[in-house]
Amino acid sequence: MKKIYIALLTAFVSVSCGDFDEDINVDPNNPSEASATQLITNASIALQDVSHTLSGQFLAQYLSETEYQEASLYPVTSTSFYGFYQGPLMNLQTVLDNSMGTENQQAVAKILKAFIYWHITDRWGDIPYSEALKGTDRLTPAYDTQELIYTNLFDLLDEAKAQITPGNIADDIIYDGDMDKWHKLANSIQLLMALRLLEADPGKGEAKFQAALTSGVMTSNDDSFVFEHLNDENNQSYWFSQIDNDLGLGREWWALSGTLVDNMEPFNDPRLPVFGRPNGSSQYSGLVFGTEGFVDKSTISLLGTAIWEQDAPVYLITYPQILFAQAEAAKHGWIGGGDLEAEVNYNEAIENSLLQWTGSTADFATFIAEPGILYNPATALEQIGTQRYVHLFMNGYEAWAEWRRTGYPDNLVAPGGTPVPTRQKYTETEQFNNAENYTTAVQRQFNGEDGLYGHVWWDQ
Repeated sequence: MKKIYIALLTAFVSVSCGDFDEDINVDPNNPSEASATQLITNASIALQDVSHTLSGQFLAQYLSETEYQEASLYPVTSTSFYGFYQGPLMNLQTVLDNSMGTENQQAVAKILKAFIYWHITDRWGDIPYSEALKGTDRLTPAYDTQELIYTNLFDLLDEAKAQITPGNIADDIIYDGDMDKWHKLANSIQLLMALRLLEADPGKGEAKFQAALTSGVMTSNDDSFVFEHLNDENNQSYWFSQIDNDLGLGREWWALSGTLVDNMEPFNDPRLPVFGRPNGSSQYSGLVFGTEGFVDKSTISLLGTAIWEQDAPVYLITYPQILFAQAEAAKHGWIGGGDLEAEVNYNEAIENSLLQWTGSTADFATFIAEPGILYNPATALEQIGTQRYVHLFMNGYEAWAEWRRTGYPDNLVAPGGTPVPTRQKYTETEQFNNAENYTTAVQRQFNGEDGLYGHVWWDQ
């Protein structure tokens, strides 16, 4: 992350080192024009919002509230996607519209643009896409169908990969300029997107999956797409700021959910001591999601300290995810090898998940032999889905998307009889600022009802 400051310093110096007469009225600490490096960096900083937010963890039932429980009970209010458009997407589109930076920087901008749009459409469904990011030229953009958006994002990723040239880029806070890793990320995004199409368009999904695999996806945890925080309040973890507050009291507001712990504790999962803390009886016990009223915190497992350290990373797309995807693809016949190939990828996914979360694979052999964890062809899809869910801890929106697609894990609860939502509602502002296009999109997808229980295109 130090590269952020290096990039900004470079930009500031370049503004103030020109002809004195021309620059006398230019504030060197507020450059009038941003560089491609600055715009891409700003977009990269916003990536943490894709994962570490409260609503994502609640939708996936990773965490339960010990205080203010009503915040997690699926309120019917809307959620805005404006921040993505006004912030990172506009930064990236500026780079692309003005052909700023190098070919490799433009390729990175396309990959990040595809990733963010994928995230948005999977949460809301149809969204502004082809007419978006045009400023005053188009203040009321139409909503494209999710099917069309997926098609265009596949194309955008292909464009990005084709644009990558030999050599690296400077001031890259994600991969330190390594374009080989950006190429693997583009293919890995395409692979995961393709699996979303398992029910909606299996022929296209299989073709895109195989193409991504052939082109080259992540091959180790070092390739994972991770946002790194610092031990610095200017760039610290969201969860650190929430729990280790200014008063130094240490908020004990979040516990591991019963949904999560019930999928880990019976199998002596080595990741559990990282995810949570033992209760007063030195046991791991989840709090049933949606529990209301007084909670005796000595009886439950609160969020683990490693998860909310000041410099705790944000895992966006990881190598184990790619292995789980290949295990599922083998089981569905999208790639060869059947159960043998599925088992190999499933085992490797778990081994690398343990490495990611615990820093060691010493417990892998014991854990993989646990009844219920050991690969079983008859229950393989459930095992893959459940272990993927455990691995995706704190990447709530992605886990929620995979739960909607697969139905696993199958132990999510309905607090107060309220089932897990299947999408998020559009912001009410769209009903006033973009009424015609909003109404068309809601009618096309959900028969005119903009609610939490409509189904996005791929969620058949």
